[in-house]
Amino acid sequence: MNVSRQQNETARTAERGPRARMRKLMLVTATRLMQSGITPSVSEVAEAAEVSRATAYRYFPSQAALVHAVVDEALGPILDWSSDSPDAHTRVAELLATAMPRIDEFEATFKAALKLSLDQWAQRQAGTLGNEPLFTRGHRIDLLQHVTAPLNGTVAPESRERLAQALSLVFGVEVLIVLKDIWGLTSERAQSVAEWAAKALVDAAVREAGTEA
Repeated sequence: MNVSRQQNETARTAERGPRARMRKLMLVTATRLMQSGITPSVSEVAEAAEVSRATAYRYFPSQAALVHAVVDEALGPILDWSSDSPDAHTRVAELLATAMPRIDEFEATFKAALKLSLDQWAQRQAGTLGNEPLFTRGHRIDLLQHVTAPLNGTVAPESRERLAQALSLVFGVEVLIVLKDIWGLTSERAQSVAEWAAKALVDAAVREAGTEA
């Protein structure tokens, strides 16, 4: 199940009063569990929030929908980020400066969401996923296409798409898994390495476009 950002915003706008408070309670409870390293089911969140399962499922009909909503809440200002800069280098630097501290703050939540994605992949491979909706992620696609937009007309469309794909490797919680968990870097050093790598990728795409012109 892919719950879009627009759908989530519509839901938040439409709900007022008791419904808004109940939804908030569910999200706060789920976030607390995910920040502790748990990838909770809807039933587990209902129990922790001390609400009935029937109530919980009215707000979040599946684990995928619940986790997607928690992730969107954790992303917060990242989803609203945009840049008017005409320079791709500036845009990517601005995005990382906005996003990486937030990703670091909610690292456990994003890792719990990643675990759900990996667990579902394993279940799908084994044929045991059943009818459980898929948890999908894709916000970085829109963000990185916006980052590379200034290169439109300078870099060929296929090269610009490849650049956005390459930048996705240095943006997100996976970067922290590699640089903090494997390399043992601090959060600040991990962000510095991500920024350096992103700049190098943009430089390479621009330089390649220049040689092909």
